Amino acid sequence: MTGDPNFMSSLARGIAVIRAFSDQQRTLTISQISHKTGIPRAAVRRCLYSLKQLGYADSEAHNFRLTPKVLTLGYSYLSSTPLAVSAQPCLNNISRILHESCSLAVMDSNEVLYVSRSAQSRIMSVALNVGSRLPAYCTSLGRVILAHMSEEALAQYFNTVTLRAYTDKTVVSQAKLMEIFATIRQNGYVIIEEELEIGLRSMAVPVRGASGKVTAALNVSAQATRISSKRMREDFLAILQGGAQELSAMLP
Repeated sequence: MTGDPNFMSSLARGIAVIRAFSDQQRTLTISQISHKTGIPRAAVRRCLYSLKQLGYADSEAHNFRLTPKVLTLGYSYLSSTPLAVSAQPCLNNISRILHESCSLAVMDSNEVLYVSRSAQSRIMSVALNVGSRLPAYCTSLGRVILAHMSEEALAQYFNTVTLRAYTDKTVVSQAKLMEIFATIRQNGYVIIEEELEIGLRSMAVPVRGASGKVTAALNVSAQATRISSKRMREDFLAILQGGAQELSAMLP
């Protein structure tokens, strides 16, 4: 983007610095952020100084962390999106009936972005919350959305994403993924078998707007040793599809 006169590199750097922090790395040094983002140390220092002055970051010695004020950056989106605002009671109901964690996500760039979640227990090594992001191609939420994209949008996705294996079961072949997408469109749902993390099984269904276009996905995740794929199809699918219909009514 350096050739675009309207592109603000300083803003992009500031956002990259914010995104460098995660659940696993809540405090970072300037050197760690520079290494993680590829931004020069001097620029990282200026970004962190500005974020501290604005109240979005704080520091102790040489360790920096984000402050709760950062949440306000995402609140404007969540508060203005009907689906994100209204979905929580629906997800809570599904989670209560199935006794499993339930999530709603949309596509953002090459990842799925969690916009609502009702968690029964933590079943992944990383904590998932509203605002969490995961790769689309190896998650049930992502595959449902990808399966209903246009050929042009899918081509652009594959041109920009790096398909890497998270487990020995992760599908990293574009041709195989295209076959899976066709099956998803035919069946109306997808089950992911330990492709993102060993021991994790999840099922997702599409959420459509009034026009019929898939704009989000709804899923249920469970421990693979406790919940079989057969039980998901027999006991979970109808409830999940009913929830998706309820959420669809909230979309414009």
